[in-house]
Amino acid sequence: MLRKSHIYYPLAAGWVIADFLTKRWALEYLGTHGGSHQVIGDYFRLTLAFNKGMAFGISFGEWSRWILITFVLFTLGLIFHLYRQTRDSEKIQTVALALITGGALGNLIDRLTTARGVVDFIDVGIGTYRFYLFNIADAGVSVGGALLLLTLWISSDRHDKQDPAGEAPAA
Repeated sequence: MLRKSHIYYPLAAGWVIADFLTKRWALEYLGTHGGSHQVIGDYFRLTLAFNKGMAFGISFGEWSRWILITFVLFTLGLIFHLYRQTRDSEKIQTVALALITGGALGNLIDRLTTARGVVDFIDVGIGTYRFYLFNIADAGVSVGGALLLLTLWISSDRHDKQDPAGEAPAA
């Protein structure tokens, strides 16, 4: 059986590296060329921006950086605790936790290394209707979070269907 550590650590590290490399590319290319660059028409563009707040533009004012650093460190502790409680057989939950970890670490690196904020550059939408700018780290946190909710919901549903003795009902 594949151990969860063989999934979690390489995926989390790979996500951090992918995020780091794409942000560095965005800083170099988009920082030099400026503006917004269409990739797939107006549906998918690359636009460089810095986000001092958190998802969806939520900000805590001048203390955002330090509040978010503290929040991410606390959250990473909780995620690692959940990872340690995850069984080797729970592959999807392990993937979810790795994506969240990799994404959180990717944005944490930005917050620790510069006061400008997190580098965002992925711009999707239709015409003037745009989604918030995001990056690879944000995608990891979002997809990982959705997967984690799904696995916890399924696990809870299975637990609710067991009889009081803790065994699954007979078919």
